[in-house]
Amino acid sequence: MKRELLRFAVAGLIGLLVDAGVLYGMLALGAGYFAGRAVSFVAAVWATWQINRRFTFVRGTNKSPWVEWWHYLFAMLGGGIINYAGYTAAVLLLPRHALLPLIAVGIGSLAGMTVNFVSAKLWVFKPRS
Repeated sequence: MKRELLRFAVAGLIGLLVDAGVLYGMLALGAGYFAGRAVSFVAAVWATWQINRRFTFVRGTNKSPWVEWWHYLFAMLGGGIINYAGYTAAVLLLPRHALLPLIAVGIGSLAGMTVNFVSAKLWVFKPRS
């Protein structure tokens, strides 16, 4: 369990970097903080799914990758709602700064991580019976 949580956290850190990178790219293209974050969130979910399915929850499931992806995306939406609420609060309450998107993504990611770990472990990557 500790090893899975550590690997999940590492995947989450990589996901945070993907999230922030895509968000900054979307902002450069003219998307706002919120539309850009919707795109960056999906990119981060895709990246963390790829990592978690190969390195964190390695026992595998009996789901096809297509079904597993949709289950993972759906499961991450629970933590994503908490994540997005933390992000939104940070964007609205903190002063504007070049690092605001990165700080807000970090706050949101930490807020949603526990919900995401539990749903991934107990539903998406539940071991084959």
